[in-house]
Amino acid sequence: MGSKEMPRRTRTILCFLLLFCVSCKCLASEFEITQVASLGVDSSPHLARKIPDTLFGIFFEEINHAGAGGIWAELVSNRGFEAGGPHTPSNINPWSIIGDDSSIFVGTDRTSCFSRNKVALRMEVLCDNCPVGGVGIYNPGFWGMNIEDGKTYNLVMHVKSPETIEMTVSLTSSDGLQVLASAAIRVPGGSNWIKLDQKLVAKGTDRTSRLQITARTKGVVWLDQVSLMPSDTYKGHGFRTELISMLLDLKPRFLRFPGGCFVEGSWLRNAFRWRDSIGPWEERPGHYGDVWNYWTDDGLGYYEFLQLAEDLGAAPVWVFNNGISHHDEVDTTAIAPFVKDILDSLEFARGSAESTWGSVRAAMGHPEPFPVKYVAIGNEDCGKENYRGNYLKFYNAIREAYPDIQMISNCDGSSTPLDHPADLYDFHVYTGSSALFSMKNTFDNTSRSGPKAFVSEYAVTGNDAGRGSLLASLAEAAFLTGLEKNSDVVQMASYAPLFINDNDRTWNPDAIVFNSWQQYGTPSYWMQTLFRESSGATVHPISLSSSCSGLLAASAITWHDDENSFLRVKIVNFGPDAVGLTISATGLQGSINAFGSTATVLTSGGVMDENSFANPNKVVPVTVELRDAAEEMQVTLPPHSLTAFDLALAQSRLVADV
Repeated sequence: MGSKEMPRRTRTILCFLLLFCVSCKCLASEFEITQVASLGVDSSPHLARKIPDTLFGIFFEEINHAGAGGIWAELVSNRGFEAGGPHTPSNINPWSIIGDDSSIFVGTDRTSCFSRNKVALRMEVLCDNCPVGGVGIYNPGFWGMNIEDGKTYNLVMHVKSPETIEMTVSLTSSDGLQVLASAAIRVPGGSNWIKLDQKLVAKGTDRTSRLQITARTKGVVWLDQVSLMPSDTYKGHGFRTELISMLLDLKPRFLRFPGGCFVEGSWLRNAFRWRDSIGPWEERPGHYGDVWNYWTDDGLGYYEFLQLAEDLGAAPVWVFNNGISHHDEVDTTAIAPFVKDILDSLEFARGSAESTWGSVRAAMGHPEPFPVKYVAIGNEDCGKENYRGNYLKFYNAIREAYPDIQMISNCDGSSTPLDHPADLYDFHVYTGSSALFSMKNTFDNTSRSGPKAFVSEYAVTGNDAGRGSLLASLAEAAFLTGLEKNSDVVQMASYAPLFINDNDRTWNPDAIVFNSWQQYGTPSYWMQTLFRESSGATVHPISLSSSCSGLLAASAITWHDDENSFLRVKIVNFGPDAVGLTISATGLQGSINAFGSTATVLTSGGVMDENSFANPNKVVPVTVELRDAAEEMQVTLPPHSLTAFDLALAQSRLVADV
């Protein structure tokens, strides 16, 4: 059935302008409109095209302490004492000693009961009459542990002592003077290691707490694999709940993991190894990430990434090392063991619970397979000497074993055809705001046959970006409108990097900023929320005409929630002037209903404005109702803004039902 005809109306939406004034005290007239433009949307079904279900997702890299000290909720840093290396004695940083040389001796040796991480800590208490608080060791976590009043924290540690010894475990303030939680632990004498579990309930809040392990009587005790986790992790899977909530709000359709350069390593000996990151957490050796220069215990491992993708409802995209790091490469003639290693990783994810590696996954608590259907063969390795040879070895082996898996090449096929088979190809872009804005048409002339593009890393960087500016987010939004319009050749896209711990700002900007207890989204994060309905939606052709069209970017989609359908028109005004815009829509499969229609804008008083812990909502989207929404309407676009008009479509569900 066709849409019901109604008279075309022209509406002027002045109330919309009030959003952008401090305390809503300015008048619409304060925006001097010096530019005009018109935007036509043709919603005719025969011109519409479905956007891939996977278009927008997220990319997680272990960078900026995004995982260790971030989304992974483990509070103890260097929990296995392995960060100082395999040779003993070794550096136990960030662990520190409570007491002096006359009262305690602390060192490491290789007596652990865990075969893959042999380093343990030996603590010898020398005093007969120790200080009241005892002597021992403490761990400050990652720039302080966030301990909150009333919450329960689960402590696990492995201990051994030749003689029975009484110990105390405590959560204290950073100087040790205030005790937030404490418990007495008795370590029975013997030659065997034992595992101790203790729940600690906080009676106070301190954002920079530490874990203390102390004793007051003479004796020797060995410690290893000391873990402290909050009891309220997301679904009990070990993830920091408030950070997961921010990811869920993006509605990501895929999760690319565990990184890019993190996967490669500066040297292969320090590359991410999936086998070393599975199984019981106590048995994981951990490794030093030599690109971003910090140790990870790999509690957040291959299994946990697969679990995270499932928790987010996102398709996992497994980026694996193809025998190439930043500084060394495996010759193609010797790559076979690396290929087998990756086939084993896929069996771990996809194999039955009775298979060799699938049984390991099942033993970890997930008997059902994980649906891995995308793998990236390396990261940014296209120009390396052995990449093509190695790539083909992986490609052929995976294609034979798993014909349905989509394989992603590191070589850019957007302008010239690839010289090797692939289902998708990586496209990475980090550049200034003006350059990225101008790239909104990058894929207009890309061949419509052959592999699809995976824009797996994009962002504005440099002076335009700051620590996450409005300007950067607008250029990125313009770029994404181009990806929507070219989603017949662009299948997936993700911003990078995703997370940054405010204490480790190795790479700026990022989408989400956090510390031990706070978090906020940068403008680039909030920009992405206006594209979260695009995956699986329908994109429509548009026509944009204006004297300032070089500073405008737009797209139009139809999307659905559980009850309604909407025509969403997104427009980026990259310029410094307000623009009077006429929007007209034709070919609609339902009339526009003012009830339920909204306008959402992302802008601020300054183009370089950023969010912060002090002002986390300085640059966030603001939504108002469009009570005069119609097939044709006149609006004003504020300077330097991203605006999304969601026009509710009456009858659309009725038409579909009929």
